[in-house]
Amino acid sequence: MANTVIVRKGTTTEISVNKSDGLGRIIRQHRVLIPLTLQELAQISGISPSYLGRIEKNERFPSASILRKIAQPLSFNENELFILAGYLPPQPDTIAEANPGYDHANLSPHVARVLAKEPIEIQFAVLTILSILKSLNKTNR
Repeated sequence: MANTVIVRKGTTTEISVNKSDGLGRIIRQHRVLIPLTLQELAQISGISPSYLGRIEKNERFPSASILRKIAQPLSFNENELFILAGYLPPQPDTIAEANPGYDHANLSPHVARVLAKEPIEIQFAVLTILSILKSLNKTNR
């Protein structure tokens, strides 16, 4: 299993990616977090829902062409997906520079350090919980 480090404006995330089981899970987590259904992602990207489902289940490994098509709808920079897939070596500075809109200014340095030590699944779970809480807060206003 290879560890990939992604840096976004001062926040470092180490992601363990195994071609056989990591990338599909990360793609699915991003899709659910956005939220997009498999059918919506298929329509946007032009890739069949069944093929996307097999990628998410790690039954198929996506080509660079497929990654290009799903990167933008999943809020990824193409290079991020290429790095996670192992097509490119980690380039933390490039990734950080490629995401100028990423704003971590409101994130406590302590929270950033603690989250950066957690597996990617935990980080996405935290983001999902925050998203749910924000939507509940908007509903109660």
